[in-house]
Amino acid sequence: MGHASAHPQRVRLFVGLWPGEAVRDEIVDHARAWVWPPQARLTHRERLHLTLCFLGELPAQRIPEVVERLPVRFEAFELRLGRAEVWSGGQAVLRPLAVPGALQMLHDRLGRALRWHAAPWLPRRSSFAPHVTLARDVRAALPPPHVLPIAWPVTGYTLIESDLRPPARYRVLYEYP
Repeated sequence: MGHASAHPQRVRLFVGLWPGEAVRDEIVDHARAWVWPPQARLTHRERLHLTLCFLGELPAQRIPEVVERLPVRFEAFELRLGRAEVWSGGQAVLRPLAVPGALQMLHDRLGRALRWHAAPWLPRRSSFAPHVTLARDVRAALPPPHVLPIAWPVTGYTLIESDLRPPARYRVLYEYP
């Protein structure tokens, strides 16, 4: 046969915001103030992030193509995380108090830059609900009664590989700008 493998290596990719150490610490402190049910699966500190666009599984050889398309016009902004919610799917999340215009524009620009991928994840403006996932399997979790907003200065975005093989981890492949 002419090709080396019937199954070229595939990677799960997404574009997201990757918090710095100080913001990460504040999110972890916030999560400690929740009341968690015993089955709750808390997000590990090093996996905390905010997803902008999920690309799904791609052949690894397409990474350079993705990397090339990702630089878009970017303006730094501040996110203020302060809405603690439990979603119907059993996800505990921390959402921004408001979606800054610069965040919505970044999301839209990335969606346009990646439209070549023509996949079902393509963002529909109404479906963008920026959030940091704190835990899963938590339908009965109780958020703290008072949430002190966490100020997150956003100075760029990242291309991240989600490796699901145990121990599951995220790898930052590229940082923009």
